[in-house]
Amino acid sequence: MLMAVVVRWWKCEIGEGQMKGNNKKALLILISGLLGLGFSFPCSAEIYKYVDEDGVAYFTNLPNKRYNLVLKEGWVRFRLGANFDQYDPVIRDASKRYGVDYALVKAVIKAESNFDPMAISRAGAKGLMQLMPGTAKALGVNDSFHPANNIEGGVRHLRYLLDLFDGNLQFVLAAYNAGEEVVFRYRGLPPYQETQTYVERVLRYFQSYSAVPVTPEASSDPPAKQGG
Repeated sequence: MLMAVVVRWWKCEIGEGQMKGNNKKALLILISGLLGLGFSFPCSAEIYKYVDEDGVAYFTNLPNKRYNLVLKEGWVRFRLGANFDQYDPVIRDASKRYGVDYALVKAVIKAESNFDPMAISRAGAKGLMQLMPGTAKALGVNDSFHPANNIEGGVRHLRYLLDLFDGNLQFVLAAYNAGEEVVFRYRGLPPYQETQTYVERVLRYFQSYSAVPVTPEASSDPPAKQGG
């Protein structure tokens, strides 16, 4: 497999790589390899793909009219050697206090910020559990970059969503990502690729963090609108 890569760190540009076969997997391996160089930087995880007449696939994170968007994750701060366990005591304490599975909370943090307390999304979500300003205010979180405060608010929000959707994890996670009103509007998992990918990713992390693997299935019944 031949690959040509140009990296311009000051613009966070990953140039064009060309490859055949399992392109997306290879692309993720490429990105992981670049992170292994030891850099920590914010980067737009929008990946574009173009296939030429010979069937060679080209990937870039630079918008181009020839390319189709194949991966969109918002703004992500990549960090080398993140300590995935340093917040465990805080996660366990908040999980126990609000009756939310520790593994679920940790899975959400992994998917949302990769354990970066200073993470900021393009939409303005902040901290470990990526709380939007309005959500943080409603939850009484004054500093979303404070790990304990952010986790406390995020776990409380998960508790609210678990109660709202009767524990259906797919609906809960879809609502955490896209908002509960969207889940009610579509009477289930919304047809958004970003949200569907997010739900799958968090459930995968949830399994890996759980002592006993769990594969929660979506309920066959749509969520019932509550409160009117």
